[in-house]
Amino acid sequence: MKLPETPTIEKIEIEQQNINTFLKDVTLGLGQHPKQLQSKYFYDQRGDRLFQEIMTLPDYYLTRCEMDIFENKTAEIAKGISADDTPFDLIELGAGDASKSMHLLRYLKKLETDFRYMPIDISGNILSVLNKKLNKDVPGLDIVSLEGEYFEMLYKASQFSSRRKVILFLGSNIGNMELEDAYRFCFELRKNLNKGDVVMIGFDLKKEPNTILNAYNDSEGVTASFNLNLLERINKELGADFAVDKFEHYETYDPLSGACRSYLISLEEQSVSIANAVFHFEANEPVYMEVSQKFSMEDTQKIAMQSGFKPVYSIMDSREWFVDVFWTAI
Repeated sequence: MKLPETPTIEKIEIEQQNINTFLKDVTLGLGQHPKQLQSKYFYDQRGDRLFQEIMTLPDYYLTRCEMDIFENKTAEIAKGISADDTPFDLIELGAGDASKSMHLLRYLKKLETDFRYMPIDISGNILSVLNKKLNKDVPGLDIVSLEGEYFEMLYKASQFSSRRKVILFLGSNIGNMELEDAYRFCFELRKNLNKGDVVMIGFDLKKEPNTILNAYNDSEGVTASFNLNLLERINKELGADFAVDKFEHYETYDPLSGACRSYLISLEEQSVSIANAVFHFEANEPVYMEVSQKFSMEDTQKIAMQSGFKPVYSIMDSREWFVDVFWTAI
């Protein structure tokens, strides 16, 4: 199933609005001290491709850990989300290529479960790729794709259908928020759900520090290219003049707080023009790009209970490095 096509003029207006928001966020971030850029803008067409490559790297354990859960414990997942066997909308926030949830979709379809799959992603490109993939690999699947921000699209999904909601938020995407933002996110998520709705959230657990650091600082340099690609995107879409080769990727991990943070470092004193603004960078000045927060099991339970959810149960991978938790809205 597809939502009605957006009129061409409206599409153009939306695209222009997106560019204006992108410009506003970039200039606001670079005007702060310390400078920062929002990681949600990593995902243009090249960014999507680079992230797919990152997920296959030997040191990037996260995808394999959660894939282990989806491949080997699919029935447990299905049991957790099917609840009272009533029809439901399966809404995946930040769906990407759905490589993990694909196992669940096939399993539910095989059981003739009455559900609709609603992938939400900020990248229209990846949603287009996903639709083609699902039409081929899970024929007959009821799909409604939603391009945009999580809560805007979640509201749209609730207007589209009144069925019970099951939310998938996988890949430790919740870790890409500061802790206080993760709490606010879960609280806002609860506000958009009804009592009895289910959420399944992936959390990357605290573990040996070098294992974590190596996952975000691969020797092949793919993660570095992924981060630097945001500067390329700003040049292309906003007419900026970043000299990308004058910046380098830098990663840190704090085992006490569980925060793994990425930066771009200016290799020399330089200035960059964006629209009508000029931004000055000192030599060795960092630009904060992203946090990849790691959690304890106690952390996940605390977040749930303070956000209006009841922890129901959890499923870990075989190495117990990663956990998918199931919460019910109360």
